[in-house]
Amino acid sequence: MKLTEYLRDKILLIVLHMTCMLLLAGFLSATGYETEYYLLIVIFWFLILTAWLGYGYYNRKCYFEELETVLAKMDQRYLLGELMPASHRLEDQLYRDLIRISNKSVIERIRQIEDEQKEYREYIESWVHEIKAPITGIDLMCENDKNDSTRRIRLENQKIENYVDMALYYARSDEVYKDYVIRKTDLQEIAAEVLKKNKLCLIQSRVQAEIDCRDSAYTDRKWITFILNQLVLNSMKYRREEGARIWISTAKYGHGVRLTVRDNGIGIREEELDRIFEKGFTGSNGRKRERSTGMGLYLCERMCQKLGIVIDVKSREQEGTEMILEFPVSSYLAKEL
Repeated sequence: MKLTEYLRDKILLIVLHMTCMLLLAGFLSATGYETEYYLLIVIFWFLILTAWLGYGYYNRKCYFEELETVLAKMDQRYLLGELMPASHRLEDQLYRDLIRISNKSVIERIRQIEDEQKEYREYIESWVHEIKAPITGIDLMCENDKNDSTRRIRLENQKIENYVDMALYYARSDEVYKDYVIRKTDLQEIAAEVLKKNKLCLIQSRVQAEIDCRDSAYTDRKWITFILNQLVLNSMKYRREEGARIWISTAKYGHGVRLTVRDNGIGIREEELDRIFEKGFTGSNGRKRERSTGMGLYLCERMCQKLGIVIDVKSREQEGTEMILEFPVSSYLAKEL
């Protein structure tokens, strides 16, 4: 709070005092008082007014600075009314009571929204588990009756399964900590599992894939499998027409491990690289090739944040793309390596 703002707020009071000073000086002059006497009274009045305004400004400034300090330290700022510093001013007490009433309403609304989101998330999770049964059934029926038609059905069925998995992991992405176990994970095994799952898509798309993941990383097996699966699907989706290839490899850096998914596909425009992890962003490639949701890389980036993995991208248009995952190792584990 600035002094000029405080004085502007008190302008009516200041004008009132100045008017009273002039009226008093005029009255005393008219009744025969000597000039030095009524000037002394006016000056003394002016000094008292100045001191009172100065004290008021200092008092209010300290109060609001304390209030700002409390607010800056709070995680849930809508609870300010509960932690407002005490004040002897009736106006401050009334404001605090009003803010508390407002905060109570906000908290009740937040609780209601959280309950609704939890209920919806639980419904999505149960629906995903239910829908996986017929998806598996369709896959088994096609496996028992192999021909061109069933092969195409299996391919489309796998796409459905991938979208269903995206819905499940999106529903769980806010509460990753409830559903992960960090342990030493064989990245070669994870990569092989992802390629096996997408075998039909790889064959249909005529994409060759190579794995060279000799390193292990400390992460959650289920979540990193989903992330790697999304990266492989993206590489297949934006492949080149002839000679499409995907390379999955690992390398050490310091005490961590870097996993790279590289392809020789159509690449990403330089001006779009900073936006590919945004929710719903499809880019020029997504609009040209296939219908894209813009959710795959968004989910990958969001889950990497939860798991402490750094995700980065390097790409040149018409040359290919590298998606890089860096798995850091804690200082405690690093001493044992």
